[in-house]
Amino acid sequence: MRTKLSQFKFELPDKLIAKTPSKRRDDGRLMVVHRSTGLIEHKMFTDLLDYFDEGDTLIFNNTKVFPARLYGLKEKTQARIEVFLLRELNGQARLWDVLVDPARKIRVGNKLYFNDKKGATRLVAEVVDNTTSRGRTIRFLFDGPNEEFQKELYSLGNTPLPKIFDREADARDAERYQTVFASEVGAVAAPTAGLHFSRETLMRMELKGVKKAEITLHLGLGTFRDIEVEDLSKHKMDAEYFRVDREAVAIVNATKKEGGKVCSVGTTTLRAIENSVSAERLLAPNEGWTNKFIFPPYDFHIPDSLLTNFHMPKSSLFITTCAFGDVELILEAYEVAQKEKYRFYAYGDAMLVL
Repeated sequence: MRTKLSQFKFELPDKLIAKTPSKRRDDGRLMVVHRSTGLIEHKMFTDLLDYFDEGDTLIFNNTKVFPARLYGLKEKTQARIEVFLLRELNGQARLWDVLVDPARKIRVGNKLYFNDKKGATRLVAEVVDNTTSRGRTIRFLFDGPNEEFQKELYSLGNTPLPKIFDREADARDAERYQTVFASEVGAVAAPTAGLHFSRETLMRMELKGVKKAEITLHLGLGTFRDIEVEDLSKHKMDAEYFRVDREAVAIVNATKKEGGKVCSVGTTTLRAIENSVSAERLLAPNEGWTNKFIFPPYDFHIPDSLLTNFHMPKSSLFITTCAFGDVELILEAYEVAQKEKYRFYAYGDAMLVL
């Protein structure tokens, strides 16, 4: 039976979308969903470790968000243009794949000027190609060493908050829209399940003997792109870079062989590890680009549980959560979440599917 997009539709009131972070990272609520019995429990995120024992492993996505949203002025007209950096195409040539808004004003050959708060021009870029209706390839005209260029880019860039927040990013977002264990720069969106972990929670994990494995998957905007086909087998995800190294493989496979539990922290982690399965149904080292889209029915190989946030209707993240937790059960859990006023989306509450 084909899985249809319309199965994953639900109404979500705007007031349930968390547009600002909670006071502390681990302040949030935690819904615990038991697949074996259908039981739904209401806990706090600080109760998470009650569900794990010594020898179990949590797998985290250590990608780091870079300040991808820039505002430039178009030469001559001085029109304000938002430039969203998607990925670096060629470091030496300073070529970047970007989205521009408003796109109708930006043509090949246009120059964009990026100024600091005092109005001094710090970077100039030239549009060299059209890629999609909003997509462009731009070349930054900068002669200094790469380190200096990156410094300028970071000082001019803003935290790439989701548009749905409908607000400018502030100093608090620079810290909170980033996990405390982020180390590999390359994402334009945060792996949100990891945002709940404070250094204290990670320390408590370590003291309890719960192991931590890290993989990398750099989230692009494609993860959040609307799905426009009813037949999910026809949806094409944008490719995202990922890496599963030998250290993570050793930790996870030792846990599985010793009968411990493995938890995927986030659906992006889930995609990376399910893309890296050996013939023995264990984790294998892997690196490359993946456009894997996990939708029901799907036979999972690596994790026993999934920690994730509450996602938007008909999103790839919600559909992947349903693939892991059973469509009917997760839809029921989301209904309960709305009644109990759980906070949805990136800065929202968490769900643990056991």
